[in-house]
Amino acid sequence: MSIDHKQDTKPKLKKKEYENELEKLQVELIHLQEWVKNEGLKVAVIFEGRDASGKGGTIKRITEKLNPRVCKVVALGVPTEREKSQWYFQRYVPHLPAAGEIVLFDRSWYNRAGVERVMGFCSDDEYEEFMRSCPEFERMLIRSGIILVKYWFSVSDEEQEKRFKERITNPMKRWKFSPMDLQSRERWAEYSQAKDTMFKYTDTKQSPWYVVESDDKRRLRLNCISHFIQQVPYQPIAQESISLPEIDKTGYVRSPRTEQTFVPDKY
Repeated sequence: MSIDHKQDTKPKLKKKEYENELEKLQVELIHLQEWVKNEGLKVAVIFEGRDASGKGGTIKRITEKLNPRVCKVVALGVPTEREKSQWYFQRYVPHLPAAGEIVLFDRSWYNRAGVERVMGFCSDDEYEEFMRSCPEFERMLIRSGIILVKYWFSVSDEEQEKRFKERITNPMKRWKFSPMDLQSRERWAEYSQAKDTMFKYTDTKQSPWYVVESDDKRRLRLNCISHFIQQVPYQPIAQESISLPEIDKTGYVRSPRTEQTFVPDKY
């Protein structure tokens, strides 16, 4: 049975309340980041779900206050002809975290279980092999010391339609809409079945799927970030006291402004 459903209606979370809670969580993310870096941990987080389910917005809130050298986002495009001939997981392996890194996968190797399966971009044999090998692949990652966290963003068809219409009419969001989004609407039931089958094979004890209700964007971001923080045990690291040195300008004469080209003061 599909778990894509509309969540219970709750009072709208006020913007100020949301921003206050988000700020608290982002401070905790900074502590987590420093712990990962200091302890040499390796963290990989997978974000999957239907189009317009809120994955990108959540990833943005996680990363916006973090060091991009520590917390990286991986969003791979269409595979090249060479990549298509490789072992399926091969194109993802180079992006796995090294010691002291957090990698957020905005879609992942689960493309094969979703869009590739529904759209016929892979053969039945390739699909069945993925279902057999994916749990083993993830167990290998976990045994190697990677902390693997998997999120599925569950959005109702009504809310997805609302967000698609906003993307179509809003010039600042139109780039988010693609022909594949139309296919995802037309093949809603097929995608639901593909997701259910994917869960059957890959929702394991060692590497479970965590479902995030995503009809309410503010709550989904707070819930997901709060949950992620709990998946990586950490302790705040005391920061060293820093004193800024005085600037010694002895012997320096600044170049005349007339010798430089400045951006006009338009605003």
